[in-house]
Amino acid sequence: MGNIQAIAQSPYLNIHLGGMSVEFSMLTIAILLGFVQLFLAVQVVTAERGTAWNVGPRDVTPPLKGKLAGRLDRAFSNFKETFPFFAVAILMTAILGRHSWTTQVGSELYVAARILYVPLYAFGVTGLRTLAFLVSVVGIGLVLAALFVP
Repeated sequence: MGNIQAIAQSPYLNIHLGGMSVEFSMLTIAILLGFVQLFLAVQVVTAERGTAWNVGPRDVTPPLKGKLAGRLDRAFSNFKETFPFFAVAILMTAILGRHSWTTQVGSELYVAARILYVPLYAFGVTGLRTLAFLVSVVGIGLVLAALFVP
């Protein structure tokens, strides 16, 4: 554990945006990543389905035919599946005052893995994409672990 704690104290990992904690900085970056994924997916999907579909009622949604459009859409869907767990875990640890090296490393793992996940999925890299997903889940697990340690 000592080695992991030493890594957690590395100045290269301690990202503090606007004076926020590492955990809230990672939450902010994750929110920005979500918007980037949303706009990337919308741009590519709209290019395929057309502007009329995008601004219309979308009563009839044709299936995506292009690989990139489908991959970016699915990558964003996957982000939407994990982000709420991450966000709630960060908020719970903050409310309960459970900041520790596990919350710091866990939040950084989640964000780094989610950033890597997007191009891995977009370019169809199997295996590594799944590994990135699993690392993001481990990150959430580390944050949650802090809730059980007084």
